[in-house]
Amino acid sequence: MTGLFVSFEGVDGVGKTTQVERLRAYFEARGREVVVTREPGGTELGRAIRQMLLHGVGSSSADIAPRAEALLFAADRAQHVAETIRPALDRGAVVITDRYLDSSLAYQAGGRELTADDIRGLSMWATGGLLPARTYLLDMDPALSHTRLQHSADRMESAGDDFQRRTRQAFLDLAADDPARFRVIDAAQPIDAVWSAIADDIAALEAAASVAAAVDPRTEA
Repeated sequence: MTGLFVSFEGVDGVGKTTQVERLRAYFEARGREVVVTREPGGTELGRAIRQMLLHGVGSSSADIAPRAEALLFAADRAQHVAETIRPALDRGAVVITDRYLDSSLAYQAGGRELTADDIRGLSMWATGGLLPARTYLLDMDPALSHTRLQHSADRMESAGDDFQRRTRQAFLDLAADDPARFRVIDAAQPIDAVWSAIADDIAALEAAASVAAAVDPRTEA
C-alpha cells in the first residue's frame, strides 16, 4: 500500500484544524496509519523557523524582508518533506498537513506581492516536486474568519485587511488553475456541513484509487 498525501489551505480562522482532526479520525477508523503535521513547524528545525516567521526575531522591530521570508518558508518545507512527509508516504501512511506550498504561493506571491513563478520554483525545488493528491481550500471572507481566532494575532494575521483579501483571492486563483487537485469548500457553513463535503470527496478519491489499483497495482493509494 502506498501513502496518500492531503493538504488543507485557507486564510487563518477558517477551521482547518477541526477538519484535519476529523479526517485523521476517518482514516484511523479504517485502520490506516495517519501522520498529521503542519507548516511552518512540522520538524524541530521547522519549529525554530516558525517562531521567527510568526513572531519575529528577538527584540528587533525590523520586519523580515519578503524574499528572506520566502526562503525561510522554503527551508522549513524542504526539511518537512525530507524528515516527515516522504518517509511516512513511503511506508504507506496517510499524511495530512495543515498548510503546504500553496500557502507560500498565496501569502508570499499574493499577499506579499512577490513573483509567483519565483515562489513556485523555490517551493518545487525544496520539495523535489512533491504535491498532495488532494488539497482542501476552506474558503471564507477573512473579515469573518478572523473573528474566530482565539489567540493574539501573529505577523501574518496582523498584516492588514488588504493583505488578507489578496491572500484569499490568491488561494482561489490557485484552485481555479488546478481543479484536479483542489476542492474549494465554503467554510462559512456549519462545521458538520464542511466535514460532509470533505468526507464525500475523500470517499470518491479512495474509490478512484481502488479502481486504478485494480487496473495497475503500482497506482494503489
